[in-house]
Amino acid sequence: MKGMALAIAAVSMMTACTEKKAAEKQFTASGLDPELFVDSVAGTQLFTLKNAAGMEVCITNFGGRVVSILVPDNQGVMRDVVLGFDNVATFMDKVNHPSDFGAAIGRYANRIAQGIITVDGKEIQLPKNNFGHCLHGGPDGWQYKTYEAVAATDNSLQLKLVSPDGDNNFPGEVTAVVTYTLTEDNTLDIRYEATTNAPTVINMTNHSYFNLNGDPTQLITNHDLYVNADTYTPVDATFMTTGEIAPVEGTPMDFRTAHAVGQDIKNFEFEQIKNGNGFDHNWCLNTKGDDTQVAASIYSPLTGIFMEVFTDEPGIQVYSGNFLDGTAVGKGGIVYNQHAAICLETQKYPDTPNKSNLEGWPSATLNPGETYTSHCAYKFSVK
Repeated sequence: MKGMALAIAAVSMMTACTEKKAAEKQFTASGLDPELFVDSVAGTQLFTLKNAAGMEVCITNFGGRVVSILVPDNQGVMRDVVLGFDNVATFMDKVNHPSDFGAAIGRYANRIAQGIITVDGKEIQLPKNNFGHCLHGGPDGWQYKTYEAVAATDNSLQLKLVSPDGDNNFPGEVTAVVTYTLTEDNTLDIRYEATTNAPTVINMTNHSYFNLNGDPTQLITNHDLYVNADTYTPVDATFMTTGEIAPVEGTPMDFRTAHAVGQDIKNFEFEQIKNGNGFDHNWCLNTKGDDTQVAASIYSPLTGIFMEVFTDEPGIQVYSGNFLDGTAVGKGGIVYNQHAAICLETQKYPDTPNKSNLEGWPSATLNPGETYTSHCAYKFSVK
């Protein structure tokens, strides 16, 4: 009997210790368990940025991905406004759960026609992973690489990635640095820098999927979208830019006056929306590199959350989550259906390496001795 009593006491003590440990487990304000983002082999972890206003941004160094952004709505309720997974293993599983959710995309964001580039007079074949084109650096792009955390504070994180020569067939060893800063005015500021030891091309962006409803079951078709652009780059049926720069005037591509994303998202009589299966296009910004001007904005009338985008890039890709199809189950067990989110990706124009000789198209070439820089800021407020 005495032995049984001791055994029961031991079990009770173990149970109490387990309960105490569970009670002491630290979750982020958005409900993430940082332990689920630790992979000792891959070297991944979760970083949390906070400001005095109560905003929180969680980032994993796997792919430099923004996992959650917690902001207040117009009732003061904190809302997570980006899509993602609640553990790093799902992000890493590109076979069963391929995604770009929240990633720092490289070496070249968006599409390159037929995966072919010419650098320093040499034609190079890149991997094809999207309708015969190279998308977001290929199937093993930087969204699937572990960035090194080189500096972290309560409100900032600096990540570094060294991409070797031949990475996804891209030439030159590139060292890229991404710096995330959460400011006191509820802005997530993202700055990119990169250098190379041989001529190459580069175009980085952030691929966060926003839903300002704070509930991905409520589609972003209710969001009011504004894009500060008189022109855009049309695409063919494979989502590749044609080389034309076309006016938005008189078309469903005109968002110079903010209106609901869902207004024309199924207007397949307009060829460009049919080709894009919704909105999946680059707009040529009127801001001309001035990152003090609003490049774009979105607003949820459901929560009153308003987000403005600032950038020094010439273009912004608006993607309305057309290929989300219910197969991805995200944070909180929520199924991500079509149009559950919208992406606003600041960038060079798609396929710039093959079209920079055309009028109005920028260059994406980076040479030794030069430093690539790019700036994007997402500023949150309420109406």
